[in-house]
Amino acid sequence: MKTTAVMQHKQCHTLSMLTSIVRTPLAVLGLTVGLMASAQAATFAECLSGLKAEAVLAGIPEVLVRDSLDSLTPQQDVLRLDRTQPEFSKGFADYHGKRVTDAQVAKAQQLWRDNQALFDRIFAKYHVQPQYLLAFWGLESNFGGYFGKTPTIQALATLACDGRRSDFFKAELMNALKIVNEGAVSAQNMTGSWAGAMGHMQFMPSTFLNYAVDADGDGRRNIWSSQTDALTSAANYLHSIGWDGEYRWGREVYLPDGFDYRVASIKNKMSLKQWAALGVRTIDGQLIPDAPIQAALIVPTGHEGPAFLVYGNFDMIMEWNRSESYALAVGLLADRIAGVAEPSKAFVSSPTLYFDQVKQMQNKLNEMGYNAGEADGVFGSGTRSAISRYQAEHKMVADGFPDAEVLKALAP
Repeated sequence: MKTTAVMQHKQCHTLSMLTSIVRTPLAVLGLTVGLMASAQAATFAECLSGLKAEAVLAGIPEVLVRDSLDSLTPQQDVLRLDRTQPEFSKGFADYHGKRVTDAQVAKAQQLWRDNQALFDRIFAKYHVQPQYLLAFWGLESNFGGYFGKTPTIQALATLACDGRRSDFFKAELMNALKIVNEGAVSAQNMTGSWAGAMGHMQFMPSTFLNYAVDADGDGRRNIWSSQTDALTSAANYLHSIGWDGEYRWGREVYLPDGFDYRVASIKNKMSLKQWAALGVRTIDGQLIPDAPIQAALIVPTGHEGPAFLVYGNFDMIMEWNRSESYALAVGLLADRIAGVAEPSKAFVSSPTLYFDQVKQMQNKLNEMGYNAGEADGVFGSGTRSAISRYQAEHKMVADGFPDAEVLKALAP
């Protein structure tokens, strides 16, 4: 672009204004960024026009659609945060260390004492143990201390027009408009996370519409300023999707020397008897109780860190958030709140893996025949399993953990 502009300057001295702009690389960069921003704004405006039409067809009043969508612009911070979600980019040691803290445990235990009657009523109706509701509450909003300040409708419109998960966020945008139309909250006061999650428990709009309840009887489903509504709604959601109040989320276990870590995967479910036959024991070396449930084995920071058998409730936590790191943090925080000790081993540190890095790793694994699935930039179970297969074929411990040796080998 700079070369073309300079040629124009040599050919036509009357273009003095243009040449004054393009004499420096910094100015060229500014012009380029400006053109890109203009193109992005035009694309967003076109997308927004389609969203407005779809909202009206969905039965949302036209005046509400105009008031809510007409003045929106794309939010770059929302797109940046979408590509750097800590649940998928941070190593678990770092993620856990920032979220499962003594201060969080102490605050949760105090809230349990202060709201004992409420938690007892919730458990009696929904059979969800208080420590789990408290763990979700702490991780989602620091017990109501921070809901997020991003305008929900603007965030959802930005993500709906982004292309990565357009259909999902388009549906959530329509749901958010339905919530405003219901009168639960105004569009101006509907704020939350960059991804559109709202209130004490950070419900997505679809979760609100399907599971939020008016537990305090004031005639309004209020997950923003009613702790009673928010906690009861969370219990209603968990109960509805299959939470089992008779069991925990999982437990830390002992693995014998020479254990075949290729069986460690959230997708590899076996009975407790089958795990016991592979030498898996309780952390104090006892036989695992032979309960009639299926479990999966996870090693979040590789074979040098702690190992966990996770049960059906772990899957329910992942229905809330599809990250294994998030689900494990909820389980471990709930344990601490209920008085269970910390894991017997420290979690092993690993580097932060950003969106583009993970995408490059996934592409390389796929090129080498290890089938990491779609190169989506998210470090999930598919990528972990592909790394495990790579490790097994290269005489490494096949734990799926992206340590320094693996990262070097899979670097572009």
